[in-house]
Amino acid sequence: MMAEKNRKATLTIDGKSWELPMRAPTVGPEVVDIRKLYGDADVFTYDPGFTSTASCSSTITFIDGDKGELLYRGYPIEQLAEASHFLEVCFLLLYGDLPNAAQLEDFENRVTRHTMLHEQIQYFFRGFRRDAHPMATMVGVVGAMSAFYHDSIDVNDPWQREVAAIRMIAKLPTIAAWAYKYSIGEPFVYPRNDLDYASNFLRMCFAVPTEEYVVNPILSRAMDRIMTLHADHEQNASTSTVRLAGSSGANPFACIAAGIACLWGPAHGGANQACLEMLREIGSVERIPEFIARAKDKDDPFRLMGFGHRVYKNFDPRAKVMKQSADEVLGLLGFERNPLLRIAKELERIALEDDFFIDKKLYPNVDFYSGIIFEAMGFPTAMFTPIFAVSRTVGWISQWKEMIADKEQKIGRPRQLYVGAPRRDYVEIESRR
Repeated sequence: MMAEKNRKATLTIDGKSWELPMRAPTVGPEVVDIRKLYGDADVFTYDPGFTSTASCSSTITFIDGDKGELLYRGYPIEQLAEASHFLEVCFLLLYGDLPNAAQLEDFENRVTRHTMLHEQIQYFFRGFRRDAHPMATMVGVVGAMSAFYHDSIDVNDPWQREVAAIRMIAKLPTIAAWAYKYSIGEPFVYPRNDLDYASNFLRMCFAVPTEEYVVNPILSRAMDRIMTLHADHEQNASTSTVRLAGSSGANPFACIAAGIACLWGPAHGGANQACLEMLREIGSVERIPEFIARAKDKDDPFRLMGFGHRVYKNFDPRAKVMKQSADEVLGLLGFERNPLLRIAKELERIALEDDFFIDKKLYPNVDFYSGIIFEAMGFPTAMFTPIFAVSRTVGWISQWKEMIADKEQKIGRPRQLYVGAPRRDYVEIESRR
């Protein structure tokens, strides 16, 4: 829990001072509480992107960018990715602690038995053009869930919030897989209750009715790790969007649809897709030195995608785990026949050995490795962000549930630094110059 400290910060403007309380987290830097600043001093702060502003208090996820550390409810991501699995991590994020055996079995059963979609939802998919991006389809279908599941849209009812959470964790893989199947003209594949979460998703994406599909355990494990590593990431853009939408009392399906829409941005969830597009631009291993030189040239706008991270000033802890999965998947599927994967492996080698990358801490990040894995599995780049959305759903829901229960939370209403015209009077059109 957050501990209070007696220390205060003093703000002085034109000789007049105000004392602002300090709040201390369990881990991380102290926070200046400015909630009463505007009312007391008639000023507010300017912080584009909210990069120096805590919009909420949370017990879910903590990031230390300097150390390269990511904790889910206090547990290091490396330990969870190695020893746990995605649905156990979902339980941890939702409820705060790792489950015992009976709790985990009950949770897995509840999720597994909610994976099917209302049959009429199929008609929503058929209403989209075949060439629609799967993320556009997901935004529409998830938002439409509130029209089908009326018994889980009352945000003031704890049981309905719980039902909505389970439904979305269970159904998002089905929605994403069907969006993919629809885009390539193949029939929908229904989920199966005898498969684990990641295997079920892979089967719904790649199986066809004419033959049996057996999920390779290495690929299933790699997908499970990808989902675990992307499950939550503190107050990023899409999570903040979900919280902001939820602060108005919007139903949970609408809030998650808003998060999916935000995630679609290339600067957020689309980074791994941008990474693969960069590899296609490079085109061959022989051209790598040319693009490395461009990346080092301050006057060249070209930037290597998939290297470095806005938050992590050290090695992205998720990337360390993802590299292991990438090596396992490429070892299974091979990459000799795929020029993009050969380029990716050579770029990785250079980045880990070149002093320029090492000095600037431009290590391959989680998007670099996840893109490689998805490419090797056979996913088109348009499916990279939908898989991210499936993985992040539990984080969004956990943050949303926490926000609903937070007695300090208010409807989101950021202020602005207005730099437009001052008050002026209307001028009749014949008098205007």
